[in-house]
Amino acid sequence: MCPVLVSDAYAFKLFGITLWGEEEQAVNVIDPVTYSVTLEAPGADEDLKKALEQASHLVQDKDEPVSGDLGVVIKARDDRDRLIALLYEKSRYGGVVTVTVNGVDLDKLPPAPDFPGGGPVPVDVRIEPGPVFTLGRVTLAGDAAGRDPAAYGLTPGGDAGSLLILKAGDKIVADLRNEGRPLAKLEQRSVVADHDSRTVDVVLDAIGGPVAPVGEVTVVGQKSVDPDFIRRYARLNEGKPFSPEQMKKASERLRKLGVFSSVTIKEASALAGDGSIPVGITVSEGKHRYFGVGAQYSTTDGFGLQGYWGHRNLFGQAESLRIEGAVSRLGEASSADQLDYSAGIVFAKPGFILPAATLNASLRAKTEHPDTYRANTVTAATGISYEISDIDTISGGVELAYADTEDAFGDNEYLTFSVPIDFTRDTRDDKLDPTKGYRATLGAKPSYDFLSGATFASFEGSLSAYQALGENDRVVLAGKVAAGTLVGASELQDIPTTRRFFAGGGGSVRGYAYQEISPYNDEGKATGGRSYVVASAEARVKITDTIGVVPFVDVGAVSDSMAPDFSDTRIGAGIGLRYATPFGPIRLDVAVPLKKYDGGSSYGIYAGIGQAF
Repeated sequence: MCPVLVSDAYAFKLFGITLWGEEEQAVNVIDPVTYSVTLEAPGADEDLKKALEQASHLVQDKDEPVSGDLGVVIKARDDRDRLIALLYEKSRYGGVVTVTVNGVDLDKLPPAPDFPGGGPVPVDVRIEPGPVFTLGRVTLAGDAAGRDPAAYGLTPGGDAGSLLILKAGDKIVADLRNEGRPLAKLEQRSVVADHDSRTVDVVLDAIGGPVAPVGEVTVVGQKSVDPDFIRRYARLNEGKPFSPEQMKKASERLRKLGVFSSVTIKEASALAGDGSIPVGITVSEGKHRYFGVGAQYSTTDGFGLQGYWGHRNLFGQAESLRIEGAVSRLGEASSADQLDYSAGIVFAKPGFILPAATLNASLRAKTEHPDTYRANTVTAATGISYEISDIDTISGGVELAYADTEDAFGDNEYLTFSVPIDFTRDTRDDKLDPTKGYRATLGAKPSYDFLSGATFASFEGSLSAYQALGENDRVVLAGKVAAGTLVGASELQDIPTTRRFFAGGGGSVRGYAYQEISPYNDEGKATGGRSYVVASAEARVKITDTIGVVPFVDVGAVSDSMAPDFSDTRIGAGIGLRYATPFGPIRLDVAVPLKKYDGGSSYGIYAGIGQAF
């Protein structure tokens, strides 16, 4: 990944410095009035007092002026409501909040107060928390009758917090809607506090309404995107049972197309005459054309620059076209002909034949000069990816690649036809900065080279997993393992250099140069291998909400046999810095090889956007 600047980028700050865009302008307050505030809560423990102070806007905004004397009163009234609500959340239904402004009780102030000038207006907040209440009788009525209150967190003698009761009612309605009842609602939510017994009796009465299928699906707000395509790609399918989950997935699916700035899917408030529930899709189209530039750097590979132009709705059905180019090894290569260049055209048509299928086609050219080989390649590929489910995708296609290479086996040319097949399962909660879930891939690529007559196939697999620990996911443990093997072709040199396995670099074993890890011949030249295993482990620790540190270790082995023999295992270790942004964390990693090659890389520094894996 690399830092990228697109045409419609938002303002962006790094460590308090605005790098691009405009900062938000300060709001001018008309007739500014300052105030001072004291908040007292005798009888409250430290945790409750801290929560009260955090809930109080008077306390949190004490250094910000309000508009006029009336602004002080309005803020004080809002604060009293907030503090009472917090007490109810903490099961303290007998709590009392008293607020005085300039020594006068809040409820006795005139409609248009006029406080003396010359200093901040004094505001005093006194809170008597009262005792903690517990749940008494819990009654689920109507279509909620017969359900277990404990399944909704409601247990007699247990927590009586108002937020818990609100969530229980919402979950009852959600459960009814998940049964295919689009008109489900909470008819009554009764909460009665008995101050003598210090208990709260709760009644939740729900109406489920009829089970209904999805009826007519309408689309509004589109301009150049075909509404029939939107309906088909949403996959709500008129006649199927109503499902809030499917509506949510349809919204996410449409949003991922990239052509819409917003997507809202909502069912009607009443059934149609045939007993179905109409569904409306409201979209707002974003900019279809876009461009961007980016850069990356590592001490082992030098600087790299990228640029691209794209269109997100080429023919009116969210077809995407992207033209891209890049140059790298700037500052590392000794001359222009030693730089790495790449260019490509990529096309994708979602909803190809079937709503869940996407047609992909690409044409790419590349020149690369790692320390281990030189290669000029041109690759044409086309294929179809199919979403088996929300987390599973399978893809297959054909590929024709020409390669002119110079490596340990001399100068060679290859013209290779391949049939790549891949399967991916992705349960990550965030693609750029995951905190839970995993991503697993399996791939096979049987191939035939027309020039050497060699038949061979590569098989690869990888697994990345993530687990957050502690409050607010302050620590995320991340691990990845990947392996591959090449079978067929009696001689290694009959397999194109670019298809043999190497390791090392920012996306592999950090601390080593790009493609540095490889078997070597008697002349000390890298040959590439028939098999590999690489693994990485990281601890992503948040220091603040925006800054984090990441100690990591990477391990890799590449062998000339079809099964890794681990006779030459290389390890890189280091530490990274992360800075959170709206479009993913900015990454800076420093790593050293623990088993350095003679004359090889001594350390590596890597920068980019997104986590290392």
